[in-house]
Amino acid sequence: MAAINEVCEFLQQVGTYYLATVDGDQPRVRPFGTAHIFEDKLYIQTGKVKPVAHQLEANPKFEICGFANGTWIRVWGKLVEDPRIEAQQSMLDANPGLQRMYKAGDGNTAVYYIVDGEATFSSFTTEPRTVKF
Repeated sequence: MAAINEVCEFLQQVGTYYLATVDGDQPRVRPFGTAHIFEDKLYIQTGKVKPVAHQLEANPKFEICGFANGTWIRVWGKLVEDPRIEAQQSMLDANPGLQRMYKAGDGNTAVYYIVDGEATFSSFTTEPRTVKF
């Protein structure tokens, strides 16, 4: 459980990280800012109407990259949607700013948890370190 907490805390420290998905044969990258642990899984959030949700439905593989204080993280695995209201509400409670745009059970709020997650922490001054969660 320590690895998942370390990854989540780093993403929260970064604030804005970049999520990459695949759209057909074209990579797509966009800024994200949610990272939350619910029931021992690392979650992110988006809207179901956004292209990223459709891309993840077609291909759940992803990669995240973020940078803070001379260290960057790369996270990869698969993102699985959790349709439960409890998971959506937990994300919204942890990120009150989202509540202006999303409501649990609104038909648009989508929360995803990472399966088979791996993360590599890198910097110019230390050897890369990879953790699995």
